[in-house]
Amino acid sequence: MTVKFFAKHNDKLYFVFRVLVGLLFLLHGLQKWSNFSDGKLQLMSLFGLAMIIEIAAGLMLILGLLTRWVALVSAVQMAVAYFYAHASNGLSPLVNKGEPAVLFFAAFLVLLGYGAGKWAIDNKIKH
Repeated sequence: MTVKFFAKHNDKLYFVFRVLVGLLFLLHGLQKWSNFSDGKLQLMSLFGLAMIIEIAAGLMLILGLLTRWVALVSAVQMAVAYFYAHASNGLSPLVNKGEPAVLFFAAFLVLLGYGAGKWAIDNKIKH
């Protein structure tokens, strides 16, 4: 019974997954924006670039626009973020506070593999 339910609603569940990942990534970027607004973050820096990617990618994922390309760029960003900002404090994400980077990386791999799914702008345009 449970398998049938999830099989019947997998499109809806994947849509929720894509939108939630996009929303959380957008919020991650907006958190950096507050540092930029306060003058604590330079736009032309690694963190400034991360902020731009996270805000743009979050919005594009919510809309389902160029999903695979956005997921690829975002996965690379999260891998760089993990090894640049977290791994020097130990490889374990539990110790180095890199859990969000690892979870986002895994989510982007799923989005890279499965694409936008239903209810996405990607379905209306030809790449």
